[in-house]
Amino acid sequence: MPLQTSVRASKKPLRLDDEVRFLRSWIEKPLHMGAVMPSGRLLARTMAQYVDPHGTGPVIELGPGTGAITAALVERGIDQKRLVLVEYNPSFCALLRDRYPQAKVVQGDAYRLRDTLWNVLGAPASAVVSGLPLVTKPMLTRMKLVRDAFAAMSPNAPFVQFTYSVVPPIPKSLPGVTTQASERIWMNLPPARVWVYRKP
Repeated sequence: MPLQTSVRASKKPLRLDDEVRFLRSWIEKPLHMGAVMPSGRLLARTMAQYVDPHGTGPVIELGPGTGAITAALVERGIDQKRLVLVEYNPSFCALLRDRYPQAKVVQGDAYRLRDTLWNVLGAPASAVVSGLPLVTKPMLTRMKLVRDAFAAMSPNAPFVQFTYSVVPPIPKSLPGVTTQASERIWMNLPPARVWVYRKP
């Protein structure tokens, strides 16, 4: 009987393990987490669809957590070698290195993006995909993050951000920046929307 129990335990879905990890991290530091649970598959796929799989530059993911959006990027066709995963939580970094051994995992603060990436990128990024809890931060912090992201990206590359809020995480009227929004993703819990910002 103990053998059957251990076999059953080993077949436990990774998704449940990820949810437990997320919940534990959220309880410890709620303002550092974008969500209580990992992003749903539909939300992750919606974010990934804005990234060109045929690009050549790095794809930076901010706050990948356990890698729900990372998995959607890989499924979309983005080569793991192009991925630069910026994660603050050291245990999530270890998990990401195990799951995505060809990606570059950077343990650091995404809100200090210039300092975190200063010696990491060899070329301008093709996209920045963010799972950060932007709406929990002051607007000046959000604006600095987007400004630093644009400085690291090729012209017209997408900065992709999701939010559960009904208002955009970054104002739609930024000078010289085009803004696009997805339909609200009702199948995600809680419902979310994806915002895409580009600077020509």
